[in-house]
Amino acid sequence: MGLTITEKILARAAGRESVEPGDIVRVKVDLVMAHDVTLPLSILEFRRMGAIRVFDPQKVVAVCDHFAPAASVKAAGQIKTVRDFAREQGLAHYYEPGCGQSGVCHALLPERGLILPGAVVLGADSHTTTYGALGAFATGMGSADIAAAMALGETWLKVPESMRFHYSGQLPKWVTGKDLILHTLGKVGAAGAIYKATEFCGPAIEGLSMSARLTMCNMAVEAGAKNGIIAADDQTARYLQNKTSSLYQAFTSDPDANYESAYEIVCDDIGPQVAFPFSPDNVRPVEEAADVAIDAVFIGSCTNGRVEDLRLAAGILEGRRVAASVRLNVIPATQETYLQALREGLLETFVEAGGSIGPPTCGPCFGGHMGLLAAGERAVSTSNRNFVGRMGHPESEVYLASPAVAAASAVAGRIAHPEEVVR
Repeated sequence: MGLTITEKILARAAGRESVEPGDIVRVKVDLVMAHDVTLPLSILEFRRMGAIRVFDPQKVVAVCDHFAPAASVKAAGQIKTVRDFAREQGLAHYYEPGCGQSGVCHALLPERGLILPGAVVLGADSHTTTYGALGAFATGMGSADIAAAMALGETWLKVPESMRFHYSGQLPKWVTGKDLILHTLGKVGAAGAIYKATEFCGPAIEGLSMSARLTMCNMAVEAGAKNGIIAADDQTARYLQNKTSSLYQAFTSDPDANYESAYEIVCDDIGPQVAFPFSPDNVRPVEEAADVAIDAVFIGSCTNGRVEDLRLAAGILEGRRVAASVRLNVIPATQETYLQALREGLLETFVEAGGSIGPPTCGPCFGGHMGLLAAGERAVSTSNRNFVGRMGHPESEVYLASPAVAAASAVAGRIAHPEEVVR
């Protein structure tokens, strides 16, 4: 019996020829990441266990992105704790707004060339699954587990069963990776992939940009997945070409690999999707949301804050104005993305349309700062979660969609198909 990508990566990291689902393995870790919400807790546990130094200052990454720039005095203290630890440990990769390159961790690490195919990556954040888009095994863990990984350079876990999602056909106009993953979540449900490796493959996936692949793996965790993964290919190699000179080993699943389940998804008839409150799997075609009036639109986050996303939204907003009843908040995911959007005139387009631009931060995505919702307000967001109170007041509502639907909705003043705006 052959092995899946995930099984091959874990076998390599465990120093074994092969592994099977259900095996408990101890694996070497290639990269560990935590941010300003989770790392302070990890630091406490790191000290408590008597650790003195991290296992490798080149392989522990600290990112201040959730409450940064500091949203309060308490947040400033959290960030200082992380900053001081990074300096004490001599971490090669510390990122904070105003301190050079910065951004939302799950957009920043791939951009900086820190994620390699075949690697084992742990993050103290559930959306660490994002990095599977580059053919890595990447998963989120709690702060105590991250503390141990920072000290030891290894962790233990159970080898997950794999689920195969094969996408065929052509993506219709306006359909993006965000729509594919929302459609998939609608099929399998929020608990449909608990502790499973979700492997995305097929001609439609091969044709996706790296940005779209990152979006899909980002939201694999919304089905409860242990990790999301896409086989590294020529596009992956081109993406990494100018980002890293490090050697890596890419894996593909064997033809006779065993999967717990398999889904065949034909993309030709999939249109833009919207996830209604209060779950990312509460998905309907955008046409069924046409009567939902909105108060705000957020374009950004680790899910859809890359330059490709901003280009798509700006293309719809160019020469148009945001509805008087709507406030548009655009936050590029990284400093590099911000600069590229500035050079291309995208930020000018957003401002001329009536929107506001924020510095790279998670901010409103998790209800931190920089654009929260009041009671009774509704927002379209390009982020990944729409739980109760996710972006502000528990009586607010968040509808998840692609940058194209978000931009069109900002103009229409209600949830709208891009074709309604771009004629």
